[in-house]
Amino acid sequence: MEILARRWLQAQQVLALTPAGLRRVMTACDDPRAILEMSSAWQIRFGVSPTHRRLLEKQLALPNHGTVDEQLAKANADVLCVHDDDYPALLKEIHDPPSLLYYRGRRELLNQVLFAVVGSRRPSRMGYSDAQAFAKALGLAGFTTVSGMALGVDAAAHVGALATPSSTIAVLGTGVDLCYPRSNATLYEQIGREGLLLSEYALGSPPLRHQFPRRNRIISGMSLGVLVVEAAIHSGSLITARQALEQNREVFAIPGSIHNPASRGCNALIKQGAKLVETLTDIVEEFSAWTNTDLAEPACELSSGAEVVSQVYDALGYEPLSLDELVQHCGLTITEALAELSELEVDGWVEQQRGGWQRSR
Repeated sequence: MEILARRWLQAQQVLALTPAGLRRVMTACDDPRAILEMSSAWQIRFGVSPTHRRLLEKQLALPNHGTVDEQLAKANADVLCVHDDDYPALLKEIHDPPSLLYYRGRRELLNQVLFAVVGSRRPSRMGYSDAQAFAKALGLAGFTTVSGMALGVDAAAHVGALATPSSTIAVLGTGVDLCYPRSNATLYEQIGREGLLLSEYALGSPPLRHQFPRRNRIISGMSLGVLVVEAAIHSGSLITARQALEQNREVFAIPGSIHNPASRGCNALIKQGAKLVETLTDIVEEFSAWTNTDLAEPACELSSGAEVVSQVYDALGYEPLSLDELVQHCGLTITEALAELSELEVDGWVEQQRGGWQRSR
């Protein structure tokens, strides 16, 4: 079926078809060679001029697929089309599925049970930890995690999922041969080897602003459901959640403090009907027919430590507490409290926010 997809890529390049134009032609034809057999009136209706027709006939007659093969080989990538058996079945159901998908990595992951994890690009330490832990637990339960390889929650979800056999799919807002953001270069290379990089955008496509909200429909469209870990009220993650609802997908959200701006989007989703998530069971019970029975829960327990460390940690909550208030609660000196806070911060249990200190897990 890769042969058919490469023929369609040839046709798109020769005919200079827009994504919408390519979708119209592919709806009418199962194979680009059929375009050559259509009437002149039909060809004109779909924007195929006599010159275009001659160029397409010449291109399709080339050994293999001409420059298309060279382009894909240079990028260590390949392409599939909406007519391919491996094209994600759920993605075909949305109103504007991509006609072509470029990919690098393990194509077989497209046939797995897919679930999206998205969230803030600037999560709290607890949000990052939750995204990584839930993605790992989902992977152990048989789900392949889908996300967008952005900084923050997306990256954490990919890292957690890569630790499981179910692995992960990164849907990019660029061509699959470009890493964005560059700070995710190591993660990008690992996903290309152990997971799957996927994009509807042509090879070499740069990171244009409008492409990222549009790619979100693919993240939600190919997935059974979407988990939002942390999200501000106007974040891109809420665009993904809204598109998931429009696509009749399940939406889940982890609740957070009313004082945390990064939790307001999740709390708003829950008020609008998203399922509140505290454990993995809250997700997998919705898809019991799709998953393994031996489920792993994200581990979020505080390991035992010295009495003073526990005392400081117990005094903190999930809203910032000033150092003066913490000292009053614990009965410690400022020097003692700062020393213990430093240890807890290094171990990932607390974090400093504007206004004071709070738990990060």
